[in-house]
Amino acid sequence: MMNSGELNSLISLLDDMDEEIISHVTEKLLTYGQDILPLLEDRYLTEPEKSVQLKIHFIIDKIHFSQLKRELVQWAESGGNDLFEGIYLVSKFRYPELNKQSLNNQIDKIKLDAWLELNFQLSPLDKVRILNYIFYDLHGMKGNSENYHSPDNSFINKVLETKNGNPISLAILYSIIAQRLNIPIFGVNLPQHFVLAYRDDSKLKTDNSYKGNAYLNYQTGGEVIFYINAFNRGAIFSKWNVDQFLKQLNIPSADFYYLPCSNVDIILRVFRNLSFAYEKLNDHPRMDAIKELSLLLQPYALII
Repeated sequence: MMNSGELNSLISLLDDMDEEIISHVTEKLLTYGQDILPLLEDRYLTEPEKSVQLKIHFIIDKIHFSQLKRELVQWAESGGNDLFEGIYLVSKFRYPELNKQSLNNQIDKIKLDAWLELNFQLSPLDKVRILNYIFYDLHGMKGNSENYHSPDNSFINKVLETKNGNPISLAILYSIIAQRLNIPIFGVNLPQHFVLAYRDDSKLKTDNSYKGNAYLNYQTGGEVIFYINAFNRGAIFSKWNVDQFLKQLNIPSADFYYLPCSNVDIILRVFRNLSFAYEKLNDHPRMDAIKELSLLLQPYALII
């Protein structure tokens, strides 16, 4: 473990004119990983030289990104079962110090409000009507039509803060809450849109406890009985509507346009949205970083 004296000695070399020395010092600091983040952050705040400060910031960002890549692969390798974990990791790309428990608490607040209204003997349609009331009316969630391509629409912390999101971020939040209430609602990877599917829950064991599940497997339940448009205040539609949508796009129908997809596929779709958002902003460094994260996930995807 490096102490502050050793760190300061190395950082002083970042002011050297020799690029080879700067590169060597940078690589040396990166090998210490997260262990030296507190020391680096303290030094960043007190560093008087702007050029050195920028180099420290670069090293901090590289350490955060390396850690994010490890966590993302670990999540995918373990099955990517927890969608909340996946979308939390997406948010850490832009907000590396994000408090995971705080996010969980905000989501559980919405879940509790829904649980207090739900009677688990209700029909699927009635459950969705209650979820819609809680999600859109009580908590004010809505589609961000005015700033549709903003990168913040893809970060769950910003969606919860602003109550604005794009189709996939709203669908992710909606499905996380539903699954924690033992309601089998999952994402469907439609082209040019992202929607939700409600699987037949008639044979699922009823869970009236608030604790419920952390998540459900996307194959839980029976056949899909209807679809939900999270971007349009939870509007309900049928398979026929999906048929017509695909026909308008001149896209041949395929099972994966009608059935729930894996969480890894969902996060890959979020990354594609983010890449497009950064492209519109001409932010090529972040585009490249998102591409790198996407490539890490692709071996674990079911839909390429």
